[in-house]
Amino acid sequence: MNTDEKRIEVQFNLNGQDVKTEVLPGMTVLEMIRRNFKLTATKEGCGKGECGACSVIFNGLPINSCLKLAATLTPKDSIVTVEGLANDELMQRIQKAYVDEGAVQCGFCIPGMTISTYSLLKKNPKPTMDEIKFALAGNICRCTGYRKIEAAVAKAAERGEK
Repeated sequence: MNTDEKRIEVQFNLNGQDVKTEVLPGMTVLEMIRRNFKLTATKEGCGKGECGACSVIFNGLPINSCLKLAATLTPKDSIVTVEGLANDELMQRIQKAYVDEGAVQCGFCIPGMTISTYSLLKKNPKPTMDEIKFALAGNICRCTGYRKIEAAVAKAAERGEK
């Protein structure tokens, strides 16, 4: 990126806080989150929107933050990262289920997987296994073979019924 480029000021809500920062025209939301706000759970895996490691919740829906330009953000926009859900009861339940099911190995994909899981369970607290697989379809994991992750999502949903 050319550092001589004119910076653009953006305002939006990040993890429940109204924020303001400067970005370069070609900077993605992923780059902005990591560089400007030092939130490092969101990872760059492919940079092409195929792996899901960069997933965040944007205006209530999971997106690949590597595909969204930061300069397009407005004060009406909301971004939630894994860090923003640290004290959320549902996210804590999800994280515990991932650990209990052995669904965390290298951990690189897990922030994106948990964002997708969170979005699913917020919308559908009792998903079927097909719905779980569909919700995770945009996330790639090289370590687990997905069965443990799918079991963790099912366990988190089950624990929510109690």
